[in-house]
Amino acid sequence: MHRTPTAVLTAAALLLLAGCGGEAEARDERPPTAPRGLTVHAGSATSVHVMWNKSTDDTAVARYEVFRGGKLVKTLPAATYMIDITGLTPKRTYTFTVRALDAAGNRSPHSTEASVTMRAPAPQDAEPPTAPVKLTARPSGSRAATLAWGAAKDNEAVTSYDIYQRGSRIHSVDGRTTTALVTGLRPGTEYTFTVKARDAADNSSPDSGSVRLTTAPGSGGSENTAPGGFKVTTREDDDAYYLDLSWDAPRTGGDVAEYEIHLNGRQATTLQWGAAAPAGRAKHSFFITREEGQTYRVKLRAKLPDGNWGAFSEERTVTTGG
Repeated sequence: MHRTPTAVLTAAALLLLAGCGGEAEARDERPPTAPRGLTVHAGSATSVHVMWNKSTDDTAVARYEVFRGGKLVKTLPAATYMIDITGLTPKRTYTFTVRALDAAGNRSPHSTEASVTMRAPAPQDAEPPTAPVKLTARPSGSRAATLAWGAAKDNEAVTSYDIYQRGSRIHSVDGRTTTALVTGLRPGTEYTFTVKARDAADNSSPDSGSVRLTTAPGSGGSENTAPGGFKVTTREDDDAYYLDLSWDAPRTGGDVAEYEIHLNGRQATTLQWGAAAPAGRAKHSFFITREEGQTYRVKLRAKLPDGNWGAFSEERTVTTGG
């Protein structure tokens, strides 16, 4: 199986306006506002969860940059307001800031600093916390939800609560907190949430009971969650036929690392990229058959950052050896 992530190409756009004496070039020189509400908490001795509120801009925020001790450590798309930073040193103190950038490259001021002191190395502890109880959820507009639950118990201490949506962890909060505002959701969409407690040894509790909610409808219609520009070709190599797929990742405000590929109306395989997920044009190839003249109908869909499966791409039909 051959997987080839592709590079993401971006370009600053120039806006041309007609003036009284002809065309004039107008540049966007106004930076976004600084991100506010930056929080950082240590979920274990070596990892932290960084979260902030979105910035505003006269055109649009294009991405966020996360800094640790003044050094850039992560770049994230505009609709992502949280990130886990791993590989840190126990007992050490770290300081984080975040800034926003627009498509013209204007940089906001840095957010206020948020510092965190890492926990001591986890003790030899194999006992997980109990499950959180009495989980509730209510919509907070069209793109957010507020969750609340009863505290879990642990033989040492609960250090984090992890929020899951259909099996995907989409948020984390400090173990002393029993509420969470989950952002980055889609308007008019049904969600099913569960919560797990975690201790310093990274033992996770069983799931809490699940809770469902539907976000409020948004303006401007629904987002297009289907992969775009989907193309499929066949090729022969060493008496075997392969399918070569390419597509544009859906623009959903975060990396898309998992896809389902369907052949002739049935799920055939799951593709997972992990940390190397391409944000733009993606390519994937796989063996399909050794027989010439076999016809296949191919489509795929993405698992979105909010944990839901997106819409299917257009279906393509190819024939081996054709």
